[in-house]
Amino acid sequence: MLKENHTEDKDVFFLGFHHIRKHKVLLFIVFFLLYTMILAGNLLIIVLVSTSRCLKIPMYFFLIHLSLSDIFLTTDTVPSMLHFLLKEGGNISIAGCITQFYFLGCSGITECLLLAAMSYDRYLAVCFPLHYMSIMDLRCCSHLVICCWTLGIGLMMITTLLVSKLQFCGPMTTDYFFCDFAPLIELSCSDTSIVKTVNFLLAILVTILPFGFIVTTYICILLTVLEISSNTERKKTFSTCSSHISTVCMYYGTLVAIYANPFPGNSLNMKKNISLLYAVVTPFFNPIIYSLKNQEIRTILNVYIRKLSKRNDLCI
Repeated sequence: MLKENHTEDKDVFFLGFHHIRKHKVLLFIVFFLLYTMILAGNLLIIVLVSTSRCLKIPMYFFLIHLSLSDIFLTTDTVPSMLHFLLKEGGNISIAGCITQFYFLGCSGITECLLLAAMSYDRYLAVCFPLHYMSIMDLRCCSHLVICCWTLGIGLMMITTLLVSKLQFCGPMTTDYFFCDFAPLIELSCSDTSIVKTVNFLLAILVTILPFGFIVTTYICILLTVLEISSNTERKKTFSTCSSHISTVCMYYGTLVAIYANPFPGNSLNMKKNISLLYAVVTPFFNPIIYSLKNQEIRTILNVYIRKLSKRNDLCI
């Protein structure tokens, strides 16, 4: 019977936010505004870094791609969330669901690796300042970014292919608002042990190892900074890393909360709530963190604002 089951013809019904129907209009407005600000904030960073000569350094080159991954991640998930809010649930085909899951994973893996690459950049800048520009040139940065995107695309393909071979039968309803690994596994009537094992190993590869690398680089940075005698220079060095540290804590904090849930009995419901942080809140705060905590970006932004105000005055 399972072999005759044409899962590609089935639709998955997402309950979305069925438990808070009274506030669906308010939530729709909130998520729509957040999504708009995520796009605007990340696009602003991309434009500022791309057009300003002062920001043509490796850290901001990586920041462009971090903003791109945030845009891809939210665009993959938020529109369907908004649709489910208005319609009080909705359908996505199995093929569409697996496609959404794939692009969500690609963005997530790429962001993990980009954060590791950015920590390596900070490590070289602080620990080897004299050799920094010769090591971290445009060629090296380009290779690191290409590796991050290639690994994100390639590694996610492994899990996606395994998920696509699963059979889906019975009531195709899930209490979720986008296609992630947990709801897909819950809906499957196949043996999911191999898929779970592979996904777990890949999760270690793309989250635990990069996070361990980030922690190691910052231990080295801390030891180097503690050797600096001047308090002013010490604070200045720490300030160059503060934005990246904040982003790492937010991003990995939500990942740990989703995939290391200590309450298995209520795991899907809890993962559903926490995944809002992963899909919306973290991408929303990234541009704020990098603009408010970064003096160079604030300066360039003020220059652009003054130029625009002068043009408006001339037009008047």
